[in-house]
Formats: sequence, C-alpha cells, structure tokens
Amino acid sequence: MTGKTLTRMDLSEAVFREVGLSRNESAGLVERVLELMSDSLVDGEQVKISSFGTFSVRSKTARVGRNPKTGEEAPIPPRRVLTFRPSHLMKDRVAAGNKG
Repeated sequence: MTGKTLTRMDLSEAVFREVGLSRNESAGLVERVLELMSDSLVDGEQVKISSFGTFSVRSKTARVGRNPKTGEEAPIPPRRVLTFRPSHLMKDRVAAGNKG
C-alpha cells in the first residue's frame, strides 16, 4: 500500500483536467455530488453507484458491550451506521491489484 489518500481536492483536480471545467466549477461539482450523496444517506436512502458499490445506513439496536481493558459492561445506545458494499466489479478490480 502506498499510504496515499484521495481527497476532495484530488477529485476536483481530476474533474478539472478530464472534463475541462474551471477549477472553481470542478470543486463545486464535486461538492454538490458529495452533498447529494450525504443528504440521501441522512434521509435513509441507499446510494448505488454502478460498477462501484452501494452506500446505505443501517440501524443498530441498543446492546451491552464490554470494555476490553477492564471487562466492565457498558450500555451501547441504538445508532445508525454507514455501510458500504462494493460491487462485484469493484471487488474483482481490487483483488486483481493485489496480484503482482
């Protein structure tokens, strides 16, 4: 692994280079796409990107957890968690990158 992280700025720069929008327009486009995705997830909708994967929000019920250091039990309140399920194409692509 290279340890590199793809950032919003990297995405904006890629849109700028590939699509030909101005840097400000590219940054605005990336922000709008991320905003639409976030808003949909907050509303409980799935975000499915073909050949990439599906983001969804799952509700988890309250449960009793345990502090691994002390063994003391602690209540874990109900919460919503974000999940991502990669498409088969994405899984295959990532797996192919592991070879070599």
